[in-house]
Amino acid sequence: MKINWGTGIAIFYSIFVIALVYQVIKSTYYDNSLVSEQYYADDINYQKHFDKLVNMQSLKEDLKITKQKNGDYVVLNFPDELAQVKGNIHFFCPSDSEQDFKLSINTSGSDEQVIPVEGLKKGLWKVKVDFEAGGKTFYKEEAIII
Repeated sequence: MKINWGTGIAIFYSIFVIALVYQVIKSTYYDNSLVSEQYYADDINYQKHFDKLVNMQSLKEDLKITKQKNGDYVVLNFPDELAQVKGNIHFFCPSDSEQDFKLSINTSGSDEQVIPVEGLKKGLWKVKVDFEAGGKTFYKEEAIII
């Protein structure tokens, strides 16, 4: 069977339209929600965030965020030089924003906070610690795999 050039063009355009319709239908199933609902306000407050990062780097000892070997707990060890730490811990799941949650820092006299992660979705999480101590504000973010 021989195909002439007119039939070839019709076949090409038909395949192109089918592929385009397929991509449009496929894109309607994609979750295109924003990472942050208030992205403009977050952008304006970036200088404050940058100052927190600089304060964090000026510490002699870094905030340590570790997952225990059995995987049931995440432990935050605050530097010894900081006293009366208060602030928030944000567990951020990049793959599912509905899994995100926040906690208040509660070291109860020690420099350590233990957070149970049992029952959380397996995968990559970002632990964002925004805290204040000694009149300065600090911020640390670290990725962990649960």
